[in-house]
Amino acid sequence: MKNFVKGLAVAGALLLSAPALAGSGKPTVVLVHGAFADASSWNGVIQRLEKDGYPVVAAANPLRSVRGDADSVASVIDSIKTPVVLVGHSYGGSVISEAATGKANVQALVYVAAFAPDAGETAIGLTGKFPGSTLGPTLAPPVPLSGGDKDLYIQQAKFPDQFAADVPKPEARLMAATQRPIAEAALGEASTEPAWKTVPSWFVYGDKDRNIPPQALAFMAERAHSKQTVVVKGASHVVMVSNPAVVAKLIETAAQASPAK
Repeated sequence: MKNFVKGLAVAGALLLSAPALAGSGKPTVVLVHGAFADASSWNGVIQRLEKDGYPVVAAANPLRSVRGDADSVASVIDSIKTPVVLVGHSYGGSVISEAATGKANVQALVYVAAFAPDAGETAIGLTGKFPGSTLGPTLAPPVPLSGGDKDLYIQQAKFPDQFAADVPKPEARLMAATQRPIAEAALGEASTEPAWKTVPSWFVYGDKDRNIPPQALAFMAERAHSKQTVVVKGASHVVMVSNPAVVAKLIETAAQASPAK
């Protein structure tokens, strides 16, 4: 099953033509969504990046385990023959921190309201490191899986206020209905040595994030020696949906600071 998922990720990347990936002379931006979201959460950012000439791949994050998800994204990275700016949202930050390790073509990491764990840390542990997260009470009853793990969803009625408070309500309700679950074990899986210790990183998040406390995000950005940290006033956990121009601009800043070699 693991190889099948990796194969799907590679196939998705290879559907893009070689000219689309290499013709612009700019690094390819690989976007990795987080829990309770999917690749469409990057739509506004993608539109702006492509308008400015950046090739983009929005990878499908399986949301099953940190290591397995990182392997899937790493396969996408391996299929790209240009420099890469790797971007992660939320739990996707844990994934890109693992996936970029040992990848010479990854020139920059961008964390969008995302975890940047150190070795041995978990997403759930970092969420509780500082006060402010209200995610727990909004979760629906876990859905048991055949292998013994459980899938986690946010209750649809509570999703807009919890996850996307600054997104128009009709859009937030659609996001609630189409949310992708994360395996409970993934949130408690310890990370290994992170790529942000060797690859330059940039951070952007909202000061009204109710999933990951802004204080935790600030702590991780400072620890990673972020090249630039952008805090968007009033923005929710899905800052890339509500403020795509701000997020796209920071990604382009990272790309321009890490020119193709």
